[in-house]
Amino acid sequence: MNDITLNPERTSRGSQELQREELVMDRPVVEQQQQAVQFQTANGRQCPYCGTINEPDAMFCASCGQPLGKMSCPNCGAEIDPDADFCEVCHHYIRTDVCSFCGAHLSGQEAFCPECGSPRGGIVCPVCHTLNDFAFCKQCGTALTEDARQLLAELQMTPEYKEMQALAKELEELDMSLPISSEKDLVREQLNRQLRERVLTLLAQDKGSTTPVVEKPSKRVSKEELDAKKKVRADRLTELLEKMAQAPQPQPAKVRNYAMACKPQGVRLAWECNFKHALHSSPCGCAKPQMGGKWIILGKNSRQEIKDDI
Repeated sequence: MNDITLNPERTSRGSQELQREELVMDRPVVEQQQQAVQFQTANGRQCPYCGTINEPDAMFCASCGQPLGKMSCPNCGAEIDPDADFCEVCHHYIRTDVCSFCGAHLSGQEAFCPECGSPRGGIVCPVCHTLNDFAFCKQCGTALTEDARQLLAELQMTPEYKEMQALAKELEELDMSLPISSEKDLVREQLNRQLRERVLTLLAQDKGSTTPVVEKPSKRVSKEELDAKKKVRADRLTELLEKMAQAPQPQPAKVRNYAMACKPQGVRLAWECNFKHALHSSPCGCAKPQMGGKWIILGKNSRQEIKDDI
């Protein structure tokens, strides 16, 4: 009887043959794995942010969580981002699992939000009668929910908001002022002031006042002086709007509500979103307000294009 351990040559040859047989047996497995990788590479969705190859039907990257492609609006079929909650084409709120008024989770079947009580079909503004999907009226800015009214009341008590509102009122008054453009305008202005003071004094005396005090109107100035006054107030208002700009955060409803509550009245503004850096009449018309944004001053005669989202 021959022991193969005593024959190194036979042992080596047998080992090599065994390895070749194992390679032949493993080749189909390796080929299948390679084919699977090739198929996934060819048919999968590559993440534009990190390069990971995902499943063909994946909407978000399994590695970094970023959206992989576009979706279609269920209302009009327009192409939208996967994490958008509003279609900027047909101007409809499209999420069925998130309350548009407060951001609470929904099962999709409720008629009213269990968190804030808002109706799923929207709220009609009692002031301008516009149907709204959000907590503030997109047309006139009226707070439509209890949470919105509370948020607005809190912000109105802050020094920044009070200063913004005062500046906005001053800008509104300056926009309605007529500058003095000639010597004739100056003479007419002086005569009008004298006439006004005389009439108001006589009216006060008729009411029994012996020492009537007549409030003097704001003095008309030249166009250059008027523009300088506007610029000082507009620059300060811009600083405050920048300070109160909304930073990115996960819940779109929170961004919309905060931005609408911060908006001063009396001056023409647009909301510049961080999503596309487009100008909206309000954050209610932005598809992804969760990326943040800010109010900017347009001025009375500005020709900057506002996205029509009302």
